[in-house]
Amino acid sequence: MLFGNEILKYKDELLKDLNTLIGFESISGERDDECDSALKFILKRAEDFGLKGERVTEQSAHIELGEGGRLCGVLSHLDVVPAGSNWSVLPYALTDKNGRLYGRGIADDKGAALVNLYCLRALKEHNVEGKNTLRAIYGTSEEKGMDDMDGYFEKQPYPDLAFTPDSDYGICYAEKGILHLEVSAPMNDATLLTQFHSGNAINAVPDMAYAMLDSSSYDEQELMHLADKSEGSFEFNHTIDGLMIISRGRAAHACEAEKGFNAASALVDLIADAYSKEDIGSVCSFIDYAVNCETNGRSLGLKMSDCVSGALTANLSSVHIEGETAKAQFDIRYPVTVNGEAIIEQFKKVAKNSDLRVEVIGHEKPLYVEKESELIELLSDAYESITGEKPELYTMGGGTYARKLGGRGVAFGPNFKDDEVNMHNADESVDREKFFTHAQICLEAMYRMYKHNN
Repeated sequence: MLFGNEILKYKDELLKDLNTLIGFESISGERDDECDSALKFILKRAEDFGLKGERVTEQSAHIELGEGGRLCGVLSHLDVVPAGSNWSVLPYALTDKNGRLYGRGIADDKGAALVNLYCLRALKEHNVEGKNTLRAIYGTSEEKGMDDMDGYFEKQPYPDLAFTPDSDYGICYAEKGILHLEVSAPMNDATLLTQFHSGNAINAVPDMAYAMLDSSSYDEQELMHLADKSEGSFEFNHTIDGLMIISRGRAAHACEAEKGFNAASALVDLIADAYSKEDIGSVCSFIDYAVNCETNGRSLGLKMSDCVSGALTANLSSVHIEGETAKAQFDIRYPVTVNGEAIIEQFKKVAKNSDLRVEVIGHEKPLYVEKESELIELLSDAYESITGEKPELYTMGGGTYARKLGGRGVAFGPNFKDDEVNMHNADESVDREKFFTHAQICLEAMYRMYKHNN
């Protein structure tokens, strides 16, 4: 019997704890108190299970089993992106419905985070003798740039072998570089556009945007005519401050921006067709000519790809214009063989045409691990033992804690590519049966890491 199957004995208790964990609105940077509560909950449950836990920084902690040998790590995060709108169930509660488990974080990454803890519990309660030290490492700022792991590894050693269940199966051996850029005007120079707001998370496609325009009824008729010809979904309302236009789209993770529909881009496209550059201001004008509704960076002069990790993606993440403020943020995922500094310089060159300032607010360089490595062999064997199939080795545009490990770790699970989990979207959910298949794979992998010979 495979040891991974032992996790199934904890099904009911695990789901009960998962309901509590999903109940924390742990949005990093917005609800840091809830992030703290989620981390404290994990440490308390570890204590309940007789496991050794340690709070390392305000944003990180680990649970440890064994001593000596090599240090093996499993990394996960307890923070989530904002819930957004259009949920059919309560986002901050676990809903078990029609064979699926719903809740913000069930797929990214609270479900896997709790499974990691229960895997340690299973190893301890079955008195497994390990040759190595095994740590479940937790952070609460993964969605906001992974500063939590920077702080953690300033105080703790890097694992010798590690994985993070924060992607899809099989095994992700390469991750694209991630650039987060902000463009801003010295002052809001729009003459008719008084407000524009969209986007809460820099790594997500915004599903809603709104603009306020000092507009006449004639302008409204022209806008409605243009809206009818657009792919977007718009709503027009008269207010005391002018004409409000609401744009609705479809959220998606920024690494797969083409799977969403960007409400902000669609709204900029609409008003740019009806008004002049001076009317809408330099930031919206820049978005119109340099980004429009593209996700491939073509108009920015950044359309590119490589044979390892595929094409560059560019996402307009947020726009905020009001008063003297006019700024927008972008999420760019670039191929592993490309120099990120060249991407930045090209972006600045295009933005300079609108006299906009560009600030790099985050830059994570690419990750690449050899396919024939010891770690990938171990994880492949664990996956095949549970599923009966060899895992696919793939690359992605998403960013995980693996890139913080200096080539010592990869992303491995927890989601299956044939399961539409709606990550960063409304009704985030996982197939219930597949969730527990992941739990079996994860336990089998952690068991093998724990007992692995040096």
